[in-house]
Amino acid sequence: MTMLGDTLRESAIFNLEGAVTMVVDDSPFSMTLTSSALSGFGIRPAFTLGSGLEAKQILQDTPIDLLIVDTAMPDIDGFELVHWLRRSAPNPNAFAPVIMTASHIKRAQLKRARDCGANFVVTKPFSAGMLLERILWIARDNRPFLEVGDYFGPDRRFRNEIWEGEERRANMKNTGRKGGSISL
Repeated sequence: MTMLGDTLRESAIFNLEGAVTMVVDDSPFSMTLTSSALSGFGIRPAFTLGSGLEAKQILQDTPIDLLIVDTAMPDIDGFELVHWLRRSAPNPNAFAPVIMTASHIKRAQLKRARDCGANFVVTKPFSAGMLLERILWIARDNRPFLEVGDYFGPDRRFRNEIWEGEERRANMKNTGRKGGSISL
């Protein structure tokens, strides 16, 4: 039995069949590929939408377990949608795991994805295996959500490496724990 905050063991078995999943992508081809990959591991997307505005409407009223959203869409892009979602508390979807997809992504866009509160960015074309790996990583993830300035989302630190610099996070000062690197 795991305690709250413990990571799941590597051999844990996941039944993804009941996961309420939303795929948002304005490309019908990409949406079909993503939905097919999800179906391959037992996830039937409850919502497949071509518009960020449509997604926003549904996310206001319907709880989801996983959001997969493209970064580039014509009405509101994925970055704006995720930023809104993270700031929509007390909406329970504010804490939903988010995987962003992108055909072409530059370093500035990676930073933007990290800063809007996405859990991961996966570049297209991606394999079903890569997508499943990211979903399972999120399922095992025990990083807390943080609200710092304009940022609200999962702690951006993936590793607990020793940081030799000055500790700047108020909640970590005088605890004996040093920070780690920031990575998305």
